[in-house]
Amino acid sequence: MAEATQRDGPPRSWSDIPWDLAGRVLRLLPAYVDRARFAAVCPQWRRAARQLLLPPPLPLLAVPDGSFYSVPYGKPFRFPGFGCADFKAAACGSWLVFPRDDGCFVVDPFAGATVELPSLSRIRLRPSNAASNPDIGSPYITWGLPPGDGPICQILMCQPGASSWSVRAYDACRPYEDMAFYHGKLYTLVTGDESLLVVNISQDPGTGDPQVARIGQVINGDPDPSFEAWLPPNTMHMKKLYLVESCGARLMIRRKVCCRLVDGVTVAGRTIEFQVLEADWEHSRWVKVATLGDDLMLFLGWSCSKVVRASQYGMSDDQIFFLDDVFENDEDNKYNIEGDTSVSVYDMRTGEISSPSPMVWKRKMVLATWLFPFGLK
Repeated sequence: MAEATQRDGPPRSWSDIPWDLAGRVLRLLPAYVDRARFAAVCPQWRRAARQLLLPPPLPLLAVPDGSFYSVPYGKPFRFPGFGCADFKAAACGSWLVFPRDDGCFVVDPFAGATVELPSLSRIRLRPSNAASNPDIGSPYITWGLPPGDGPICQILMCQPGASSWSVRAYDACRPYEDMAFYHGKLYTLVTGDESLLVVNISQDPGTGDPQVARIGQVINGDPDPSFEAWLPPNTMHMKKLYLVESCGARLMIRRKVCCRLVDGVTVAGRTIEFQVLEADWEHSRWVKVATLGDDLMLFLGWSCSKVVRASQYGMSDDQIFFLDDVFENDEDNKYNIEGDTSVSVYDMRTGEISSPSPMVWKRKMVLATWLFPFGLK
């Protein structure tokens, strides 16, 4: 027995797991919390989780009380040392937007990074006929009012390290339903008529700060009357629009909600249909499509939406994961909405809506948003 032990050598540690095997294990762990637990075992496993080429983990759901849900699990967790709460349901990738008295700041809970932004009282007006310099590739931030906060919006821009926000003078204020960046340009979806605008970004020749160079309309909106068809008595119709970039295409998502009324007060809302339309640049119109695209699924949210490859997570394509956030932008609390809320899934092939996710949080007008980690830091 002693000779066999000596011949076999001392017991090997789990930390000696070969990297190719570690990669196979990690690819079977699409949830962020599972990868974080894998990385917490030992320094060698953490190095493998950080350095191996892996698809990004599934998105997280952030709730303003500071808790997070890791798809597909239903138990909330908190990031160590992350004490921020009360974000404004605004997110971009892995960044959350938090308000302050004179403006906002952004936080990446994955990296523990905070970026301070200039006060909103420091706004620099620029002439509306600013020269169109080459588009910039450095990160910049836009500030727009959501439709529920007022009838009009204006676009303000800044980038980290800037001393002020930039706004182009004399531009017509438009009610924007959603925005999306693509190749250094900002695309905005106009509330109501569903027109698509493109905002060209240039650099201020004096400061190097980003500024709006030109705004043009690229899609003429034409709302579909059939999407606002008759509903049963004591109900009302609501439509929400989303703008999503998908493998180079721009998609508009129509979401139809049937709201139940009691004595003229909305007490419940239920999503009953989605439509997906793609921008047809040649004819300046939206064209209805039956699929998101081969091997694609969509995580849909008011402030942050993203199309991802389904097969890398072992999931089915043409699924839309969405939040029950129909009334959550109403700060006047005029809706009598109670109970719990969660994540639902719309199947584009069958038109059916299901709620397979165990994530549940108290409704009470609480905003939630998707976060998309790029991997472990």
